[in-house]
Amino acid sequence: MKVRSPISTSAMIASSKFLTAAAVLMLPALALSGQTMAEKTGRPAETQSPASEKQQIRIEKRTPAYWRVTFDNPPFNIFGPETIPQMEKVVEEIEADPNLRVVVFDSAVPGFFLTHYNFTPPLSESTSLPSGKTGLHPLPDMLVRISKAPVVSIALIRGRATGVGSELALASDMRFASKENAVLSQWEVGAGFVPGGGPMARLPRLMGRGRALEVLLGSDDINGELAEEYGYVNRSFDDDKLDPFVDALAARISGFDRQAIADTKRLVDFASLPSDPEIGAGWDAFIQSVQRPVAQKNIGRLMEIGLQTNPDIEARLGHYTQTLADK
Repeated sequence: MKVRSPISTSAMIASSKFLTAAAVLMLPALALSGQTMAEKTGRPAETQSPASEKQQIRIEKRTPAYWRVTFDNPPFNIFGPETIPQMEKVVEEIEADPNLRVVVFDSAVPGFFLTHYNFTPPLSESTSLPSGKTGLHPLPDMLVRISKAPVVSIALIRGRATGVGSELALASDMRFASKENAVLSQWEVGAGFVPGGGPMARLPRLMGRGRALEVLLGSDDINGELAEEYGYVNRSFDDDKLDPFVDALAARISGFDRQAIADTKRLVDFASLPSDPEIGAGWDAFIQSVQRPVAQKNIGRLMEIGLQTNPDIEARLGHYTQTLADK
């Protein structure tokens, strides 16, 4: 895969304020004159079209105090530049509603909770997005705000939570997974770049340094049972028991006093959350890493064999990432 000369680190960091998660993640695929990856790999014209306005996230307000936020972007729940403004609206609603106490993130797509970033849209669809309220780029900005919102956030993980999906789960206050059908992973190191959504800051606080490094550097899939053992999730359940448990817990908490919930969560945050600069440092490392030729080459190889189009590759991303390793 032909790539242009890497941009200097200083120039990249200087411009990072105006880049988004999408822009950065697409650098390996879009190193040539803003082309889409579909154009470069000869994929059919329909995969080259600009990001559609299709609604990928929906909110179900089960009660004024308890919402479900559902990701519904089949076939793989890939998170792209068109998703960022939609997710921003959701986060703003969560922050603004005075009656809300609990939000549960789940998925309507079988086999996929939320996965990695979309590598096909033109670069301009990402560079035009402004920074968020924290001053961070839109994706880490939203994750930080979810963690700090005066509302309890719960990730109900059924299917694959890879990259952005894992990072959203880690940003949530609690995580519950299906033993049979949950898969969590941070796959980025296996493809030659650094994760950008904060897992280096969050995972050691949850599972300790050694296990965090195993997850991040191993870049492999972690099933629901092992995720529970490691502290990646609060608990894992037999699949048929997952929804009833999460729904009962969410409904229970939603009946409690909102101010007591918010104050208690704020005090726990002092002891447990990484600072914004920690998240930002990871983001800067991510920005520098994705410009390297090895990352550009590896993303190109994955796209060529079917990343974002082949169900087997999306379902077994840990396996296919291993095929990129030097032998």
